[in-house]
Amino acid sequence: MGDSSKKEEGIIQMLLERYQEQRLPRLLDIKENVDQGQTLNEFDLEFLEQVLSESQQNKHLVDDHPEFQDLFMRGIALYKEITEKALENEQAAK
Repeated sequence: MGDSSKKEEGIIQMLLERYQEQRLPRLLDIKENVDQGQTLNEFDLEFLEQVLSESQQNKHLVDDHPEFQDLFMRGIALYKEITEKALENEQAAK
């Protein structure tokens, strides 16, 4: 195994751990809040922007490792659910 593939494996491992330990719990908390009718605050918006940006930056890893396609798509679907519900809540609050 070459150095570049070891490096890529390390990056994938780090991203998976971050997703499991940090990103997913926070996304689920935000989803629970918007499901209860709350709107997104500035910190939520910044977090969601960061998650989307990192997802776009790391999509090439999913392209190279299709075994992560389902996980990636579930994360994108969760992001979509959150933003759609948050928009509904924002419009209802006006």
